[in-house]
Amino acid sequence: MFRRKVYDKLLKWKNETQGSKAILVEGARRIGKSTVVEEFAKRNYKSYILIDFSKTTNSVKEAFNNLLDNLDSLFMVLSLEFDTPLYPRESLIIFDEVQKYPRAREAIKHLVRDGRYDYIETGSLISIKENVKDILIPSEEQSITMFPMDFEEFAWALGEEMLIKYIRECFEKKVPLYDSIHRKAMFLFKQYILVGGMPKAVDEFLLHNKQFTQCEKEKRDILKTYRDDIHKIDRAYQSKVLSIFDQIPSFLSQHEKRVKINSISTDSTAIDYEETFFWLSDSMICNECFLCTDPNLGLSLNEKRNFVKCYMGDTGLLLTHTFDENNEERTNYHKELMSDKLSINQGMFFENIVAQMLVSNGHKLYFYTRYNEEKHRNDIEIDFLLTTGNKVSQKLIPLEVKSSKSYKVESMKRFIEKYRKRIDEAFIIHPKNLSIREDGIICIPAYMTFCL
Repeated sequence: MFRRKVYDKLLKWKNETQGSKAILVEGARRIGKSTVVEEFAKRNYKSYILIDFSKTTNSVKEAFNNLLDNLDSLFMVLSLEFDTPLYPRESLIIFDEVQKYPRAREAIKHLVRDGRYDYIETGSLISIKENVKDILIPSEEQSITMFPMDFEEFAWALGEEMLIKYIRECFEKKVPLYDSIHRKAMFLFKQYILVGGMPKAVDEFLLHNKQFTQCEKEKRDILKTYRDDIHKIDRAYQSKVLSIFDQIPSFLSQHEKRVKINSISTDSTAIDYEETFFWLSDSMICNECFLCTDPNLGLSLNEKRNFVKCYMGDTGLLLTHTFDENNEERTNYHKELMSDKLSINQGMFFENIVAQMLVSNGHKLYFYTRYNEEKHRNDIEIDFLLTTGNKVSQKLIPLEVKSSKSYKVESMKRFIEKYRKRIDEAFIIHPKNLSIREDGIICIPAYMTFCL
């Protein structure tokens, strides 16, 4: 199993709650939730039972329906069904794909209060919230969100722990990497853009000597799974969701990348498509980035939700999606991206991977633009806005993403001039090594985004 950051969060939950809370691991499909949870169970418990509600027996489901008032009998049924002994305070029961059987999730209330065993639930956000209309969500449950493998986890998978440590040290000290190490890090980062963070795709990449063909097949399978899931949702907005999903590469290839929701189609309304974008975001297929009209304390207070950037949750999937996942022979783009000769807008993939890394670090995404009436165009465009500090002393961190080695920073300079008192640090994210400009703007290589 790959080293995943969520493992440490599970360990913290176990040690701190001591059975007083269950934990729900939420996330997109195919990101490795079940694998991590089962590995955690093997390492930290005397025994465990994994109930996969996507394929479990009727007798197990009937036990949850009929035996919640008789937990001794329920546990006996589970122990016999899975041929596994259960030990008080030394056993874990896993509810895998719990969204398939919401009644089991509701039972957590009674099970946790009983106190004999620990409970972990896993669920794909693509449907977990659609299947809770008729149940009481237990207060005895906490949740954590899991993401595709971030750049740090990808580097660990490739045995580059020392490189990651060195990158962090350079970021903290604000010094450039040694040139040869920077080139190595950029090479690894481009591999990450192409492969992405879906564990099975990473596994195929490594199993086949870092060739892209097999991992492309895996990514096509994942995209097909997402499409199949979309076809299962409410028919009222199924076609809209599929339409937006198919247009994501087109949206991101535009200069401004943002979408004005009520202009997507002539017969659409903002309400129609707000729900569509929300579904894609809530399923974690996509990461939404909203316009912030006034970068001040509490960015969410000034968000304008009818302007949105829709990034793919995994950049490796975006590349496959962009270059037609049905065309198995189209692999030239791998060589083109690795050599900086991609025939289409490379910036869309750089910006997407930055968005992905920021979300993995717990940031909510906002962007900022200012329209100049005299020039009839935007004269300030900031790709991402972050905040630092607490609510009392909160400061802004503006980010601009540049995919080429030559670029202008006029937009960033205007933003700093306008909001100087609110800004902590300002960053340009680019392919070059770390440097600090005379005006104080910090330029960091794209792979360093995971440090923000």
